[in-house]
Amino acid sequence: MKEFAYVRAGSVEEATSAFASHAGSRYLGGGTNLVDLMKLGVETPATLIDVTRLPLDTIDELPDGAVRVGAMVRNSDLAAHPVVRDRYPALSQALLAGASGQLRNAATTGGNLLQRTRCPYFQDVSKPCNKRDPGSGCGARDGVHRDHAVLGQSAHCIATHPSDMAVALAALDARVELVGPGGARSVPAAGFHRLPGDRPEQDTEIRPGELITGVVLPADTAGVPSAYRKARDRASYAFALASVAVVLRLEDGVIGHAGIAFGALAHRPWRARLAEEALLGAAPTVAAFEQAAERELAAAQPLRDNAYKVPLARNLAVDVLTRLSGTALTGRAS
Repeated sequence: MKEFAYVRAGSVEEATSAFASHAGSRYLGGGTNLVDLMKLGVETPATLIDVTRLPLDTIDELPDGAVRVGAMVRNSDLAAHPVVRDRYPALSQALLAGASGQLRNAATTGGNLLQRTRCPYFQDVSKPCNKRDPGSGCGARDGVHRDHAVLGQSAHCIATHPSDMAVALAALDARVELVGPGGARSVPAAGFHRLPGDRPEQDTEIRPGELITGVVLPADTAGVPSAYRKARDRASYAFALASVAVVLRLEDGVIGHAGIAFGALAHRPWRARLAEEALLGAAPTVAAFEQAAERELAAAQPLRDNAYKVPLARNLAVDVLTRLSGTALTGRAS
């Protein structure tokens, strides 16, 4: 591992100031992804700015009914929080589907959003990877790509984003709060991560020096039936082959709101806007769910070994939508 300097920040202001004054800085939270990448030689920061002592570790109900989750809240604490489990079950389910208990006890909300792809070509410095080394090529395109993207990929990168939590946040219309040299701002969780285009090294819309300070779960989706389902190679401690988060509200027997996001299909959580549009005002039938999923996935461009992801994602979406429609009609879990 390359030598690095270490700074422990006592406040958000200290953290952003230290980042600005130390070239090659990275923020360090739980370290469950960053430290691994440093060991592999993929990440080589000159300075680590420790933000684990910042007062960003609470979950607070806001006056308008929204819930603010601090960036340093551990994944296990967020998944277990009664308000989250009751009002935003898809988020709790997504967190519990990720990693292992030990990792969830260390990983943070902000760090989860910033984790990088698990593409083996990205993690192996001897292999070509435009995300790690721009201009070197994409080894996965003609190599091993069973787990890679079928939506939104480019000639430069076919990696997928690994987070389960981010998929649920996208479907729930959450917002990500940031503080940086330009002040404070927030961005929709569904737009926080980028598609690769010709700049795959840029994972997110975060600006240089910005620090994630929290995530806001909106009042509009609080208490609306929601669920997350993930397909993987083994029952635990495995990244998704495909996943889906759904938020579904029925009004007078038809769909009044649908929030749908797919995971493991693209470089970012894929908000299924076409499927949502198709469902709005429709009766909650299996046929309607199938047609909506097929409309969204019609744009898929699978490669040699990952075409299975398209029917897998379709079936996951139809199953979750069907189950949730029963919940929405009866007022209890199906």
